[in-house]
Amino acid sequence: MAKEKTNYACSECGGTTPKWQGKCPNCGAWNTLVETAAETPAAQRHRFASLAPTAAVAVLADIEASEVARTPTGIGELDRVLGGGIVEGGVVLIGGDPGIGKSTLLLQALDALQRAGTSTLYVTGEESGAQVALRSRRLGLDQSQVRVMAEIQLERILSTMADAHPAVCVIDSIQTVYSDQLTSAPGSVAQVRECAAHLTRAAKASGTSIVLVGHVTKEGALAGPRVLEHMVDTVLYFEGDTHSSFRLVRAIKNRFGAVNEIGVFAMTEKGLKGVANPSAIFLSQHAEPVPGSCVLVTLEGTRPMLVEVQALVDTGGPSPRRLSVGLERDRLAMLLAVLHRHAGVACLDQDVFVNAVGGVRITEPAADLAAMLAITSSLRGKPLPKGFIAFGEVGLAGEVRPAPRGQERLREAAKLGFSVAVVPKANAPKKGSKDIEGLTIHAVDRIDEALDAVRGLD
Repeated sequence: MAKEKTNYACSECGGTTPKWQGKCPNCGAWNTLVETAAETPAAQRHRFASLAPTAAVAVLADIEASEVARTPTGIGELDRVLGGGIVEGGVVLIGGDPGIGKSTLLLQALDALQRAGTSTLYVTGEESGAQVALRSRRLGLDQSQVRVMAEIQLERILSTMADAHPAVCVIDSIQTVYSDQLTSAPGSVAQVRECAAHLTRAAKASGTSIVLVGHVTKEGALAGPRVLEHMVDTVLYFEGDTHSSFRLVRAIKNRFGAVNEIGVFAMTEKGLKGVANPSAIFLSQHAEPVPGSCVLVTLEGTRPMLVEVQALVDTGGPSPRRLSVGLERDRLAMLLAVLHRHAGVACLDQDVFVNAVGGVRITEPAADLAAMLAITSSLRGKPLPKGFIAFGEVGLAGEVRPAPRGQERLREAAKLGFSVAVVPKANAPKKGSKDIEGLTIHAVDRIDEALDAVRGLD
């Protein structure tokens, strides 16, 4: 019996090579080549048989275009992340850690869509139909009319979709689906790439909205080739600790809406419920102000949200530690250097720990000022005033730069009862404009001015 031929596929770009190499010759990534079975000539011949014919060339200004129609899922926080609802023919990829709530949320969304008169189909490759039914009972989805199919073969799934014509179809998960046209195992780079491509073409041709559930690696990235994220229209990530009752769904890519939008959910006995006021999650409930705590108004997509940044400065040894959770560690080291050089606050022999409360991840530089004020508060052992907020980017020259949409941030803080704010001068209300009621604003240009303003509030 002849030995089966194999080749090596890159888990990053999907490129193949006949021999193993430490570096992928296509994308240059290291240690990403995985051995897979070589595809048969028949599979290679028919792989792209379903590609659409070449379209005629048209002038962009002559093409008619209108806003895409959206179908609300019935779950407000999920609609926010999707940009308003599900788009006809759109393909959504959602990933997250095992057990974080991906299947639960999608089953709830399908049930709400079905009750609203939208035809749905739930294709499961990881559970049996009885297991899905048991989960629906546990979630309180009594008498649910969602159609369920336990299948992992791509051709059967596509045939069922063509016969049933569902408006929304969930594939849970793409790593379990395989095509007979390829000889490699389900979950391999080639299978994931080709099955996702066929499902995407089916969605565009039929108008069915498809939601793909994806596994994640131990680093938290979506498993499979990186081209998977390029093929779909929307990429969503589940974030949060499985030991916490709160979950975040973040849009990383969205062709039909804003990116970096987040939806906040609470895990309950009846599944995931949207949180109307997420700022309450990320603020600690202190009876009195404590040293090392500063509230920041961050911007997640179009939503201003209040997050508490905590800092702890303690005596360190000859090699002091700098540790941050929820903020970039390299940025923390930069902020400590700016504090020393431009504000005369030295932490050279101190351990510095910074944490964003609630497990939220802050990526925008507008958190700089709040983090620096929390560090100085912990170092001095004096709490910031009650009802205090701050935001602003800090540069290497010690200047405090404005944050985008500063007026919206200030209005959100005032709405939640905060009374004192230290912000960049460019974000302060202009002369002659309407003041924000109940909020005293201290506008600063440099970090030393911000520290002086805080000392004046003591």
